Amino acid sequence: MEAIELYGMEFSTFVWTTRIAFVEKGAPYVLKPARPRHGEPAEIHPLGRIPVMRHGAFVLFESKAICAYIDRLFDGPPLIPPDAMAAALAEQWISFIISTTDTACVRHYLLPYFFPAAPGAPDRARIEANVPAMRRQLDIFENRLERSAYLAGDSFTLADAYLAPILHYLQKTPESAEIIARSHGLRAFTERMSERPSVRATQPPPMSPG
Repeated sequence: MEAIELYGMEFSTFVWTTRIAFVEKGAPYVLKPARPRHGEPAEIHPLGRIPVMRHGAFVLFESKAICAYIDRLFDGPPLIPPDAMAAALAEQWISFIISTTDTACVRHYLLPYFFPAAPGAPDRARIEANVPAMRRQLDIFENRLERSAYLAGDSFTLADAYLAPILHYLQKTPESAEIIARSHGLRAFTERMSERPSVRATQPPPMSPG
């Protein structure tokens, strides 16, 4: 089958999630570096966001749609479980991460560290204003992962592929790293994910905040 062309920057959490899904499914793909609002993202996504994909003449945007496409197209283990309850739990956590966790932990907390408005120095005022929201998110996931090895139960699902990249970067900033280090469920989950072949195979090059 023709390889899927995936466009985006490898350090993007949504791009990383999508790449994890490709590896889990054994789906052939080629990552083509592309910035938001440039090149293929500008042509395919109405707002120029990443990731986007081309599969022959078929184009698609939004990470969730891309993952759903390959989940149905390829024979690897399902990213969304066939069991109705497990599937609903996976979809619940995916929706929560995309709609809430990404905003609190990535857009408002991590980006001021890694991509501050003034290059070379984290945006301390913005970071400190958003620490409570970030902490609340980690408390929510700790409560879940203390009781379950994965977000949707005992097996890996697409929900875990959405959370793993965010936690990877949260381990690199002081406030969130301290929370994860003392949280049994979160720490165990991050260790489990760091050893998963699909996560290891797609991990972006090291990137430091500030």
